[in-house]
Amino acid sequence: MRIHFVVHEYFEAPGAYEDWAKARGYQTTFSRVYLGEKLPDSLDDIDFLIVMGGPQSPATTLAECPHFDTASEKQLILKSISSNKAVIGVCLGAQLIGAALGAGFENSPEKEIGKYPIMLTEEGLKNNKFSHFGEMLEVGHWHGDMPGLTPDAKVIAFSEGCPRQIIEYQHLVYAFQCHMELTTEVVELLIQNSEKELSKANEYKFVQTPEVLRTHDYSEMNNKLFVFLDKLTEQYLMMNSYR
Repeated sequence: MRIHFVVHEYFEAPGAYEDWAKARGYQTTFSRVYLGEKLPDSLDDIDFLIVMGGPQSPATTLAECPHFDTASEKQLILKSISSNKAVIGVCLGAQLIGAALGAGFENSPEKEIGKYPIMLTEEGLKNNKFSHFGEMLEVGHWHGDMPGLTPDAKVIAFSEGCPRQIIEYQHLVYAFQCHMELTTEVVELLIQNSEKELSKANEYKFVQTPEVLRTHDYSEMNNKLFVFLDKLTEQYLMMNSYR
């Protein structure tokens, strides 16, 4: 498997997604757009596209952030979907998938930063890729927006603060508003780059302080993510008869 990551900021690192790919011996390539690295021109050497998060939104313009080209990223996502690639969007990446498919994005009812439970919907409970999640799973969060829904989209999981935590747009296309890739190292990077938000933690119901964020164990959700990714990879290989 050949995994390509689009990374918008160094502190929104792939974390457990990259750990999974390395542990499986998969090839990894990157478009670190914050370093000026270009998006791929061709998908010939890509099986799996993972678009990471960032402080931007799908509405962010090039004038506001010169290294983030929302139009080009949406085009890449659509091209990957039409080519039957596996596609995952995380946070901003999740919102970009929705926007690319014409569903836009919206503000989440609540800002969420920390580790809080998500609950599976009926669609989630009957989806084999998520059968190992159980009815409830504590996962990482770091967001204020959420993806829009297409007519065929299925909400897999929600939280008390956000009704769209995981969305299945197609069998190989998933949006994760939640951050199951967080590790202690990635959380530390986010803390260091979120001083303004975290200084107001007491003003929000679902925003934890740096002290609390540093106490969490993220390994269980990482392992649950790995199993999901293995299942998605297996389906991709079956659908594409990859050799």
